[in-house]
Amino acid sequence: MPIRISFVALCVALWAMPASAQDNTVTLAVPESVANAGLWTYVLPRFTLKTRVRVTLDPSGALALDEAADGPAALVAGDTVLRLSEPGSEAATRFADWLTSDVGRNTIDSYAEAAGEPAFAAPDAAAIQRKAVAYEGDAVAGEDLSLTHCGRCHVVNDRNRMNGLGSTPSFGMLRSMADWARRFEGFFALNPHGAFTQITDVTAPFPIDRPSPIAPVEITLDELDAILAFVQQMPPADLGAPIRHQ
Repeated sequence: MPIRISFVALCVALWAMPASAQDNTVTLAVPESVANAGLWTYVLPRFTLKTRVRVTLDPSGALALDEAADGPAALVAGDTVLRLSEPGSEAATRFADWLTSDVGRNTIDSYAEAAGEPAFAAPDAAAIQRKAVAYEGDAVAGEDLSLTHCGRCHVVNDRNRMNGLGSTPSFGMLRSMADWARRFEGFFALNPHGAFTQITDVTAPFPIDRPSPIAPVEITLDELDAILAFVQQMPPADLGAPIRHQ
């Protein structure tokens, strides 16, 4: 009897696994004109970081973003207004709601700032108000993770203040910047991190013919969230007041 019960439980678990994985994955079709834009490597990981729902681009995606769609406006590219089709799943609905929310639109707008070119914008961008950043990861673990993975280049805090590279900004200096959250959330997409950083279920594996040039940084989304929580509670570096000439 125990063996039979265990077998039935195993069958139920195996049957449930694909549905669970499917519920946390969204395929998104976008116009060819914007399919290769850096916007997606900037926006999609940020959505995944907070929701654990992974979005991948697919020409036959279940959720579509195009000029002819009848859904809400989600993106402005030049003179073209791209709209979302009706989502067909709970995960797709969650992404559609996020992309058209203040937070999602704010993320789209911040891409233009990061890229240095206003190739994309969110509709009604002027009405968007910046929201306070709040990360709920394990800040204690985040400190250890920062020292392990980031401390070989950055001065993280007093624990490695003599070990960072002189040309690399310290965590304290980065924390003093107005856009520190954007920089840390998407650090893996900013040079040179992309050449040696892997985040589980977010970044693509390194090509076989182009492996990481150094020992790679390999972390999970939970570990990234812990690092963000640690940086959030850090005091910004005191860079001093500007010198005023009389």
